[in-house]
Amino acid sequence: MSDLIDPVRIVPLDRPDASSLEWLVTNGLGGYASGTIGGAALRRYHGLLVAALPNPLGRTMIFNQLSESVRLPDRRRLDLGWSPPAFTSNAQLPLVDFRLELGLPVWRYEGEGVAIERRLAMPYGFNTTIVVYRLLRGAGARLELRPAVHVRGHDEHVSTTMPEMYPIRAERDRIELCTPDPIPSLRFHLHGDRGTFVVEHGVAEELQYTIEASRGYDSRGKLYSPGRFRASLAPDRPVALCASTEPWDTMLSLTPDEVFEADRERRRRLLHAAVPRARTGPAAELVLAADQFVFRPIGRAHDRIRARVAGDEAESIIAGYHWFTDWGRDTMISLEGLTLVTGRVAEAGSILRTFAHYVRDGLVPNLFPEGASEGLYHTADATMWFFHALDRYLRVSGDELTLAQLLPTLRSIIDCHVHGTRFGIGVDPADGLLRQGAPGYQLTWMDAKCGDWVVTPRRGKAVEINALWYNALRSMEQWLARTGDAAGASSMRGMADRAQASFDKRFWNPQTAQLFDVVDGEHGDDPSSRPNQIFALSLSNPVLDPARWPAVLAAVERALVTPLGLRSLAPDDPQFKPTYHGDLQTRDAAYHQGTVWSWLMGAYIDARLRVHPDDAAGARRALDGLVAHLGDACIGQVSEVFDALPPYRPGGCIAQAWGVAELLRSLVSTAG
Repeated sequence: MSDLIDPVRIVPLDRPDASSLEWLVTNGLGGYASGTIGGAALRRYHGLLVAALPNPLGRTMIFNQLSESVRLPDRRRLDLGWSPPAFTSNAQLPLVDFRLELGLPVWRYEGEGVAIERRLAMPYGFNTTIVVYRLLRGAGARLELRPAVHVRGHDEHVSTTMPEMYPIRAERDRIELCTPDPIPSLRFHLHGDRGTFVVEHGVAEELQYTIEASRGYDSRGKLYSPGRFRASLAPDRPVALCASTEPWDTMLSLTPDEVFEADRERRRRLLHAAVPRARTGPAAELVLAADQFVFRPIGRAHDRIRARVAGDEAESIIAGYHWFTDWGRDTMISLEGLTLVTGRVAEAGSILRTFAHYVRDGLVPNLFPEGASEGLYHTADATMWFFHALDRYLRVSGDELTLAQLLPTLRSIIDCHVHGTRFGIGVDPADGLLRQGAPGYQLTWMDAKCGDWVVTPRRGKAVEINALWYNALRSMEQWLARTGDAAGASSMRGMADRAQASFDKRFWNPQTAQLFDVVDGEHGDDPSSRPNQIFALSLSNPVLDPARWPAVLAAVERALVTPLGLRSLAPDDPQFKPTYHGDLQTRDAAYHQGTVWSWLMGAYIDARLRVHPDDAAGARRALDGLVAHLGDACIGQVSEVFDALPPYRPGGCIAQAWGVAELLRSLVSTAG
């Protein structure tokens, strides 16, 4: 692996919003640490340890903030970053550098004759965070670290009631914070010279979480601190604070230096395993970003036990941080970019087998709610994306055993859709197209719902659902043929031929020279100009007549393509919303009514290369905006959505699986 160069992203600190830019570190279990470069917690999700705990607990905010200060030899005290006012009144040591090295955050503070480096990591597979401090310049200093906590579900409001104090057991360089049953205790261990802990109970009142306020949620909360750690910081004598819900023997089995070195080695192996075009530059950064979404859902014990008995591992994909769990649709769309491009083929197979186990009435789960073991099934497209993901997996892996294992499930899915299943999902016998819709449900990826209001119901025959249905039928035809089932392949071919003929007849809108978004809908055929039509020519088996590809691509480019993704609705539509902001209802009203979605750029690139196969360079230039975005919002990640008009302000999740996956896949497909 000596030929690989560790990817580094440096953030210019002279930009006005530098201190509020965000970072994210994950642990492969769904747990994470996240915050701002400047240190202030702006979201309910900002904290140093959000532990992934067994259901029904789910992800739990267990270690929120850490006030850090240094006492210099002349007895002056300086803070490293922001601290709650109740815990400090000191001047700050200036932050002069922030970067991601191999995807991990590094801060450098410098001034008054000293320079201090701060690094953070989470050991893979453990609910543990380690923060390490090194004195890079200066004779020495005394480091003081004051942890502050508010133990709650990570989705719970910051105003959630907090006990007056958490009982502690303290012994020199380690303490154990006793949390409410059944949450495991939070354990701290200080590694450093002359390390001690001073019991000093305190509460920070009325802390303001400004992003929560802007999103219309409770935004004031408290934090409790049990006291302060102290240790001497000297050249070549680093100090490390380890916070964990793991048992003491697990916490103490490796030194912080050993953990950091093992983590760096694991990240270099990830880069080495990726396809060659993804091992350098922005693609290499995205390989490391992709790793943050692939996880083992330890909360669902049944999954873990069943998989291990079968000699497998239960694997899944977090749809986005901070608040998404694993979603069927997002997982299947993301699978190629997150696992196949990155060389994690075995994990891709495990993910597919895990989701196949949960197929009910011919449907793949839409999502697994936080802390729950059973999925929700209100989706018409996640199941169709399952065929797409399996197709991509088989092309890379040649895994005929998994295909044979899943074929009975795939047959049952087709049968359920032909005869009709939940939520009005089923084939219309009149034309062979797939229709869907049920009152009160949002079944396509345009799934915004606020209370009883389904913002974009799209009931009827949606364009991308039928493009995916056709793609699934053609895939089944090919798979059955190669397994020797000629009769089954013939049946699939007949359904696919009929669906294709009906699609070209029903979805083409001659007045606008593009595709209807929905036909046979509640109000007839919907001519709204939306990006969903791009899938009619971007999938492996394109349903649209090739003669119409250029017109559809031109329509999408004319009204929907932006530097950061595709608008969800054309600007000239009366329902168009230019910004994505405000409280939940305001955001939901704009979510799919103009808001730009980063993940759609992948389908656009596929379609563009299909129409212009000799212009890979032009397709690559279309990705420049998203590549630049890796230095914005959440550093090294891709935001979920953006405003529909310049300057395309990012919003939604700070790190979205399908946004990362599709950008990475597109960079590889357009590389020279």
